[in-house]
Amino acid sequence: MSVQISDPVRAGASSLLPFSNTSLLFGVLLVAMTTYFLFWGFGYVNGNHGFIFVLATLFGVFMAFNIGGNDVANSFGTSVGAGTLTIKQALAVAAIFEVSGAVIAGGEVTSTIRKGIVDLSTVAIAPMQFVYIMMSALLAAALWLLFASKRGWPVSTTHSIIGGIVGSSITLGIVVAGSQGAVNLVHWDKIGTIAISWVLSPVLGGAVSYLLYAQIKKHILQYNDKAAAQLAAMREEKRQHRAEHKKAFETLSELQRISYNSAMARDASVIAEPDYSPEDLESDYYQGLHAINQKTHDIDSHRALEVWVPVIAAAGGMVISSMLLFKGLKNMHLGLSTLHNYLIMGMVGATIWMATFIFAKNLKGVSLERSTFLMFSWMQVFTASGFAFSHGSNDIANAIGPFAAILDVLRTGALNSKAAVPSIAMITFGVALIAGLWFIGKEVIQTVGHNLTKMHPASGFSAELAAAAVVMMASLMGLPVSSTHILIGAVLGIGLVNRQTNWNLMKPIGMAWVITLPAAGLLSALAFLFFNSVM
Repeated sequence: MSVQISDPVRAGASSLLPFSNTSLLFGVLLVAMTTYFLFWGFGYVNGNHGFIFVLATLFGVFMAFNIGGNDVANSFGTSVGAGTLTIKQALAVAAIFEVSGAVIAGGEVTSTIRKGIVDLSTVAIAPMQFVYIMMSALLAAALWLLFASKRGWPVSTTHSIIGGIVGSSITLGIVVAGSQGAVNLVHWDKIGTIAISWVLSPVLGGAVSYLLYAQIKKHILQYNDKAAAQLAAMREEKRQHRAEHKKAFETLSELQRISYNSAMARDASVIAEPDYSPEDLESDYYQGLHAINQKTHDIDSHRALEVWVPVIAAAGGMVISSMLLFKGLKNMHLGLSTLHNYLIMGMVGATIWMATFIFAKNLKGVSLERSTFLMFSWMQVFTASGFAFSHGSNDIANAIGPFAAILDVLRTGALNSKAAVPSIAMITFGVALIAGLWFIGKEVIQTVGHNLTKMHPASGFSAELAAAAVVMMASLMGLPVSSTHILIGAVLGIGLVNRQTNWNLMKPIGMAWVITLPAAGLLSALAFLFFNSVM
């Protein structure tokens, strides 16, 4: 199928000029923040292994930069493609919520081995060899993400960093314990769950998105289309009524015209009263106009917006708040019980229901199409913001986890099971996330927001809400899923409902999902061999 570039995407892409003021701003900010961190970090690691520290910092920032260009771009692609946000507005929302999620809820400590995917306790490993493993993983994952981003392929950053750690760890195992010992380092059952996620994640995301958007389309969008057609018919009936009245008026005598104009003047005054009675109308023109207005009122065109949208918005607010409470804020240890969380979710849902209902009431004077666009746009911004906060608090660990482990080794000279995460590192990596979204995110945004299927705020909201719901459900059930793959599946679910899906584009994306782990692993293995032999 042929794909046309939508206005928001084209406008956003044209704004990403290499020498624009915004590009200069983010480039200077990224360099300044990284430079400041390097000065701070030399003291933090006590000046140990200065060159390694500089390289590790650059690799970590590079990884965060590419997470922004792929994962964050993927998260905001539906909002930009639907026309809800421009790329600059998405950048502003991402800057606030991604960085806030990373700094506020990113966690004070992190495991030094990502996801427990490898077990290095069975081999004799020097602290600096461990540093080389993590440096190699960061560099390899970042390079793979950059390659995928430039081609517009949304891939899993988690799978990328896991592949990097597995590749460098196996290489170390071969060097230290031989090929058999190296194979035993990897928890292959975890690799199996990743393979399962290639299918499970998009299927779950697509199924939930399909069901949700199908109901929204049936009860809201199609109802609105029918109501809009009826309103158009009423407007045409009014035009015909005026034309017929004008034609009849021209056949009257002069005295009859004077009398009729007087009656119409009195009717015009009567009909301006909010509680007028149709029996008070004298002229057949205003009597007919009243009948048409009554039929227009009986259409109840805003019914779906007032009945269904507040319910869906409330449900969406509860899902997003649950994502924040159970996932986004889990590292803050707020001491909230499960009952507390459910009560907070209930209050959020009730508040959003009331606010959305009032908003819908106030839009009665606005066209139905514009009202629908506005309401779902606000709802989509809300879901995108919540998704961004949760993403910043969790997936920033794909960059900060290995880097924090490196810092801990350089500072203490020993291997520890947990590593502290300095706040300044979170801020630096958060800035790199946003810079990556700005500089290299437009291809992934265009893929997710437009090229897979055409987006509207209602469908974009459905995709984001479905993805958030599946991520929460999978987390509670312990299912192996990828948030990136889930969101792509959700977008495909929208396309299935609209019968407008670019399946040809999914072929390279699906292949990229499969080769992400081995590609990152191979790059990491090569990098480890270099670091281990040269440094």
